[in-house]
Amino acid sequence: MLNYTELKSYFEALNLSDKPVIAHASLKPFGYIEGGADAVLLAMLESFKSLVMPTFTYRTMITPEVGPPNNGMLYGLEKDVNKMAISFKHDLPADSMMGILPEALRNQPSVMRTNHPILSFAGYNAEAALNTQTLFDPLAPIGELEAQDGWVVLINVDHTVNTSIHHAEKLAGRKQFVRWALVGDRAVECPNYPGDSTGFNAIEDIIRYDVFRVEISKAAFIQAVSLKVLFRAVQELLSKDPLALLCQRDDCLMCNEIRGIRPVG
Repeated sequence: MLNYTELKSYFEALNLSDKPVIAHASLKPFGYIEGGADAVLLAMLESFKSLVMPTFTYRTMITPEVGPPNNGMLYGLEKDVNKMAISFKHDLPADSMMGILPEALRNQPSVMRTNHPILSFAGYNAEAALNTQTLFDPLAPIGELEAQDGWVVLINVDHTVNTSIHHAEKLAGRKQFVRWALVGDRAVECPNYPGDSTGFNAIEDIIRYDVFRVEISKAAFIQAVSLKVLFRAVQELLSKDPLALLCQRDDCLMCNEIRGIRPVG
């Protein structure tokens, strides 16, 4: 059974007390935690200079009948899904697929949340980074964290959930997409939407010597890497192989679009 004191010691072992952090987490491998997600969050807030987490809300997304070509999606096929879409509001909970920790952060006093209708972030002591987000540049906070010498912390998760790689892809010139979200009674166009992330573990071998890892149990771990290191590695990789980090699924419209493979009809 883990408790706050133990968790804090693990986070402090990363030596990031003077660094801003963007984190992704799954708490299930920890097993029972005394104090639950709030204990994990408190340990993190006291171990890092600032903390940002994605609080994405994919339930707001809708698919139009028509849209721009070569956009990694099929139009007009999601009418039933569109009917279930939820209008974005500032207090809309993060989607459950984000895990329980981002929602715990969002509900903390003195935490700021951005207003992007799909790709919002919540952060503590991170106003300068969060204020850079716009509808046109949804991942700008990650770029600002990199400028502040920030780090990515992954708690029991791998790079397939590492949103920072998406921003590095964009910096390298990788194609971005357009998606739409329901806000009030209207659909809002959301440009520069990132692609698929299921191929991101290909970055592991390249950055393995720059990753700090704390083993907690056979199933549980914490790992961290500098955003500067991560951005440089991604951009160098894509300059050598423009198709690197794409997934291998035949039915992935976004990765196929980057490859130049488009659906017929």
